[in-house]
Amino acid sequence: MARSVVHNPTLRCTRCQHIPRWCVCAGLRAVDCPVAVDVLMHTREFFRPSSTGHLIQRVVAGARTHVYKHDAVPARDQVVRPGKELWVLHPLGEPMPVDGVPENVQVLLLDGSWGEAADMKKDIEGWGRRVSLPMTGKSRYWLRAQQGEGQFSTVEALLFVLKALGLKAEHDALSVQLELHVYAGLRTRGQTVMAADFLATSPLRAVMPEVIARMHPQSPEERAAFSALLKERTANARVHTSGGAGISERQGLAKDASYSDSR
Repeated sequence: MARSVVHNPTLRCTRCQHIPRWCVCAGLRAVDCPVAVDVLMHTREFFRPSSTGHLIQRVVAGARTHVYKHDAVPARDQVVRPGKELWVLHPLGEPMPVDGVPENVQVLLLDGSWGEAADMKKDIEGWGRRVSLPMTGKSRYWLRAQQGEGQFSTVEALLFVLKALGLKAEHDALSVQLELHVYAGLRTRGQTVMAADFLATSPLRAVMPEVIARMHPQSPEERAAFSALLKERTANARVHTSGGAGISERQGLAKDASYSDSR
């Protein structure tokens, strides 16, 4: 009989939301950020442990999450912070102001699918300045089934804002937290090959080696097999990088092909 996810939910860490075997609390680091950060999270996204909106709440100091329902939209005065210029980040917005002062800015991120974000945008029209900024490159959020060009997770949108504002230290610290979140998600889903590919191109082994070492397989045989796989994937990544092509997160991943489309 199939397990009921309602009556027998998977046990998860109450802080990082990963199952105990892949708990990453030892690697969580607070990111102090001069920009005020708020997330308007669609109610469907709220129940997805892999949501990067939850990650923002966990690690960005002072960040707040507001749950959106079509028939229960949070009041504007519950979201907008006094004395701040509100930027609602959306692809259909105006270019980001070049004179933005981080301490004076509040960023509101819409966390949900494209359709859900469109609904949220309509319901908060007029709350603040709708802002867009160029987002290019490949997403590091490998927990989505289809990864199209220009598609990024909510936390990656925030990373682009931090970079555009010149907040390099904050950007780099938050980027590491995203890497850890994604790697743990891949291990949770049993996607060993994809996890090795991801880790091969990640700074995690250099930044927090002890945390990553604890996440390696526990049995000697499985640990040796994963170490060999990781060594192979790292060598492949270096070859592709030196050739200018860059490693593809989809290369040779047929063994681990199925994974969900959470954000």
